[in-house]
Amino acid sequence: MSALPSYATTGQRIWHYSFRVICGLIFFFLIAPIVVIIPLSFNAENFFTFTPEMLSLDPAGFSTKHYQDFFTSSDWQLALRNSLKIAPVATFLSVSLGTLAAIGLSQSHVPFRRSIMAILISPMIVPLIISATGMYFFYSNPYIPTPFGRIDLPFTLTGTYWGVVLAHAALGIPFVIITVTATLVGFDQSLTRAAANMGANPVTTFFKVQMPLILPGVVSGGLFAFITSFDEVVVVLFVGSAGQKTLPWQMFTGLREQISPTILAVATILIAVSVVLLIVVEVLRRRSEKLRGVSPT
Repeated sequence: MSALPSYATTGQRIWHYSFRVICGLIFFFLIAPIVVIIPLSFNAENFFTFTPEMLSLDPAGFSTKHYQDFFTSSDWQLALRNSLKIAPVATFLSVSLGTLAAIGLSQSHVPFRRSIMAILISPMIVPLIISATGMYFFYSNPYIPTPFGRIDLPFTLTGTYWGVVLAHAALGIPFVIITVTATLVGFDQSLTRAAANMGANPVTTFFKVQMPLILPGVVSGGLFAFITSFDEVVVVLFVGSAGQKTLPWQMFTGLREQISPTILAVATILIAVSVVLLIVVEVLRRRSEKLRGVSPT
């Protein structure tokens, strides 16, 4: 934030410092519930509050036993393995489909581009409980609509690994479309035409010309899709079964049934992972802006 000029009026000075205070209060309001979890995860007691020993900074009031419980508990480790099995595959599908959709929608000759874009990013806008309910009813009796009626498929996706993966992929695709579309805004289409004139086919043009330039946007979208899948709990409650219990589902169970302080340790680990991923996204954003000749902000 730039300093005030010497000729600033009294009203401008008041607004300048008031704006800083307002921004600080908003930042505190957003970050305080997250930051308070971190010290609580080292509580030596099985409580969700600060003990007198913790408030007096007595080393006896701190412990890593909740982290030990997370790494030694079979329930928590099963949930972690399920999340690590589901999130990467869902991310791969989101990146593949979302990137292709973004490239297609970036072409000016595509009809109804805005309407198609609105439909594709609707999972970000529609309340998650509505999306989860719709996925549950569709996956319970999947079918293919045709002009002559519906064709029911001889299987169900509810309670299956692929059902959860496809549901999470559908939630992650909008993030990939938005980030890749933003990267394509500054893309020089003459590069693809030049590659075609040199005899390159569309696949070669994509991987040799387009992909290196839009890669930061693709990776950023993939990271957002991964975070969405790894942290999602509502859809997996509807579509999944006990065999697909993910880490957020286990945390939800711990809050509702067991009141386990291990949740605080898991939440701290997820916060650390999310911060690292967001730093990577910011680095990739700056790299993408440099590749497109835009001054990083």
